[in-house]
Amino acid sequence: MSGFLAWVAGSGVVQGVIIGATLAFLTTVLLLNAVARAQTTTVNGWSAIRNAGRPGNGMLVRAALQKALPAVNVFEEAAYWTAETDGAGGRLRGDRAYRIHFPPGGLPPTDAFWSLTATDTVGYMVSGPTGRSSVDDHSGLVVNADGSVDVLLQASTSADEGGNWLRTPSGRFKLMMRAYLPGSAIVHGHYALPPIDRVS
Repeated sequence: MSGFLAWVAGSGVVQGVIIGATLAFLTTVLLLNAVARAQTTTVNGWSAIRNAGRPGNGMLVRAALQKALPAVNVFEEAAYWTAETDGAGGRLRGDRAYRIHFPPGGLPPTDAFWSLTATDTVGYMVSGPTGRSSVDDHSGLVVNADGSVDVLLQASTSADEGGNWLRTPSGRFKLMMRAYLPGSAIVHGHYALPPIDRVS
């Protein structure tokens, strides 16, 4: 057995196969990432892949989009947006405060519900003192006098922001907005999420 292991360790053929397999894997990852980027649309810092889950996608596109958004529905059933930067292009960080200002009538139009979640860069959610890990259309959001809605994003909050506050992780984080049974404005690309503004 030790002689076989010594042969494997010293064999140029085996080393070539290992190197070739490693390069093939890395090339595949780079190719899938490039295809996913080409399929991604970004508006106001929010990125969406509108073609995910479609049966007509070719094998390469299907593989790339499954890597980017595993096990998602078609966009007409569930729309997903992700954001890792604020409106100025800075990375989202838990030691900063942010605000998303939805103008009057500007909350995501859906026939079911929408949900905004903050996660760390790996994808783990963080919940606030009440155990809530997302803000959605059932959260009892406080509406401003003009009909607009502001959602505060930061690691801690004051009492007057509690209803419209989404707790963020302490380090870098990302946001995901989901709209289930999205309205026609979302489906046809007429609706855009507002930018994430840093609060000074």
